[in-house]
Amino acid sequence: MLTFDHIAIACTDLAVASAALSSQLGAPLQPGGRHDRYGTHNALLGMGDLYLELIALDSAAAPTGHAAWFDLDRFTGPARPANWICRTDDLSAAIAAAPVATGPAVSLSRGDLKWQITVPQDSSLPLSGAMPTLIRWEPGTPHPTTRLSDSRCRLIRWEVSHPKADLLRDNLALRDPRVVFVTGAPGFCATIDTPLGAKVLS
Repeated sequence: MLTFDHIAIACTDLAVASAALSSQLGAPLQPGGRHDRYGTHNALLGMGDLYLELIALDSAAAPTGHAAWFDLDRFTGPARPANWICRTDDLSAAIAAAPVATGPAVSLSRGDLKWQITVPQDSSLPLSGAMPTLIRWEPGTPHPTTRLSDSRCRLIRWEVSHPKADLLRDNLALRDPRVVFVTGAPGFCATIDTPLGAKVLS
């Protein structure tokens, strides 16, 4: 089985987008860290059982020789949901059972955080991101939600739109009533309960 782990919001300028998103949600994002392998950096927002990750290319990063994940090398426009990430205790089995190719698992670490995550060779997003990225946190690694302040934000609904939504609905080993699959143009819509009332990110 899969468990909804976190939402990735892509942006072009982390500081600007972090300030704007914090204002919109009525809760400050917290500093995350850097991903040296892919030349990215992030900010995080704890939302109870999952978290939001705002991520961008890091202009100060040295060339990595790898395409940036979440398709950030090709990302333009305003900050918006780009992908969602589901965790599993058996990553090999989850990759084998996935309804579309996820790419191989890559081992990453930052400080005492250690995880394996699926990344296609070209770092593209399977089904434009509708197929969730799969992650396995290494045993003993504290989940990021345990280190984040309670923002009082909670996910109400996560809508995944794609022409092949039925394929995901019927074949993903995920049972989360907040996740809704809609047949349509690729995209996402997150409805979040916040200190300022319900807010929509799309």
